[in-house]
Amino acid sequence: MSTKVSDHVLQRLREWGVEHVFAYAGDGINGLLAAWGRADNKPRFVQSRHEEMSAFQAVGYAKFSGKVGVCAATSGPGAIHLLNGLYDAKLDHVPVVAIVGQTNRSAMGGSYQQEVDLAALYKDVASDFCETVTVPEQLPNVLDRAIRTACARRTVTAVIIPADVQELDYDPPTHAFKMVPSSLGLGRSAPVPADEDLERAAQVLNAGEKVAVLIGQGARGAREEVERLADVLGAGVAKALLGKDALPDDLPYVTGAIGLLGTRPSYEMMRDCDTLLVIGSSFPYSQFLPEYGKARAVQIDVDPHMIGMRYPFEVNLVGDSRETLRRLLPRLHRKEDRRWREKLEKDVARWWEVMERRAAVDADPVNPEYVVHALDPLLPEDAIVTADSGSAANWYARHLRLRGRMRGSLSGTLATMGPGVPYAIGAKFAHPDRPAIALVGDGAMQMNGMMELLTAAKYRHLWSDQRLIVAVLNNQDLNQVTWEMRAMTGAPQFEESQHLPDLPYAEIAQRMGLDGVRVEKPKQVQAAWKRALAADRPFVLDFRTDPAVPPIPPHATLDQIEAAAAAILQGDSDSASVLRQGIKSKVQEFLPGGRHRGDRPGTGGGSGK
Repeated sequence: MSTKVSDHVLQRLREWGVEHVFAYAGDGINGLLAAWGRADNKPRFVQSRHEEMSAFQAVGYAKFSGKVGVCAATSGPGAIHLLNGLYDAKLDHVPVVAIVGQTNRSAMGGSYQQEVDLAALYKDVASDFCETVTVPEQLPNVLDRAIRTACARRTVTAVIIPADVQELDYDPPTHAFKMVPSSLGLGRSAPVPADEDLERAAQVLNAGEKVAVLIGQGARGAREEVERLADVLGAGVAKALLGKDALPDDLPYVTGAIGLLGTRPSYEMMRDCDTLLVIGSSFPYSQFLPEYGKARAVQIDVDPHMIGMRYPFEVNLVGDSRETLRRLLPRLHRKEDRRWREKLEKDVARWWEVMERRAAVDADPVNPEYVVHALDPLLPEDAIVTADSGSAANWYARHLRLRGRMRGSLSGTLATMGPGVPYAIGAKFAHPDRPAIALVGDGAMQMNGMMELLTAAKYRHLWSDQRLIVAVLNNQDLNQVTWEMRAMTGAPQFEESQHLPDLPYAEIAQRMGLDGVRVEKPKQVQAAWKRALAADRPFVLDFRTDPAVPPIPPHATLDQIEAAAAAILQGDSDSASVLRQGIKSKVQEFLPGGRHRGDRPGTGGGSGK
């Protein structure tokens, strides 16, 4: 039997070490589907419930494996459905290759069924490389370049293969004019800045007395070097959300997340520092960085395209974070005055006391902060945590301390709804021996997560550790948007857009052959987490949480909270609860040290309003 183009595509993916393709069937890729049958399903075709979920699963796989993620879909609607997940990958700098079908070459340009101009459609999301295969001789070069470019530039690439081309006999490129042979392998490089730039950066950092460091996912491979730098400079380290797992949260000088979802120690460190070092982060909210002109600043980033952004940096170092820090550290002088560092460590310790108090505030029926706070000490040392966009991201950012080997991620830049569950599924294919936990709101669960429970049920037998825990913060409200309406526009909750129907998430999971439990009282929370973490299959926790608990920004004052609540008392359906819960949560920051009496989790509950 001759080798078809489709056979060669799968063979080449195997040669690149690709083990999974996250995909959904359609006649635009019938040739590839037939080839999968001939190839004994290698690489494994992982079937989602929707092409967007396939793309998200590829992103989750890439984020947690460090390898390229590959997704595939049919022409027209299938290719369109991939886009949201692909943009998530592009904006978070994750290597993903999309393989999509197209109508037959003879029909192209004829307004044929499901014909979409895919080159135009993918021009932005796959701007670094998007190519249509029209003859077999274009392979393997097109596929090799797609994979190599995605990995080297940490971005999305696309390969479009018309349906009739998939069925052609494969002919490799010959030794002839206008033939382009190709080879496997990426090669490794770790670019470093020039010595004179390193000297300039060292001068800035050595001159500072109050040094703040901000790291992102680009610092993940430089954990040891960041720890040494923080010690030498007596600095605190804040983390962009994509870099949450780049440095352990239990280090006393790690101030935690930064921004609207961040912590007060991070906010105050940036406000008061005189020197800023940003490593591997493109954190977008400049209002949470030092005021312009107040701090001297240095940036390190491997991508020249992303350097010099967000702040008037005095020195921009283009280079790999680890190798750049290794060359920078010998040039730095240890700061003998440790008062700045000591203050930061006290602020961090105080903040964790505040988080414990806020988690202990009574709510009706359960405080969502307590749900996530209760998970923190129970996290397995090898856990992988995903968070969906929405209020769940607030509690992930503030209450979970990732430490040791723990990994975590979310949709950092696109901040799209719905990736929490498919990310976790992608993580399970990347690490089938590790537990995965998805923190999702009920809006995201209804949008995308529900049917992906079927995907987990279908493939769980492939995972040596079958623990995939989906924790649903079920408050029957699109809560993040509700709070943004209140805080940013002074508008009351608009019920028609914000209210969500209640669903028995745990019961639905059980009907799928999984397990789950509904939690309606604070005293049930810890036991539910322990049961899920001991389960032998994927598990859904349906936490009935209070929508009136506010995701208060770190810079908000009591006066601002009272003013915002007062502005909506005339129309918000939950106005009294909003005011009461906001004040109860914020006041925890102003109490003296130690546990606030009467706020012990599990002893309150009920209405608590």
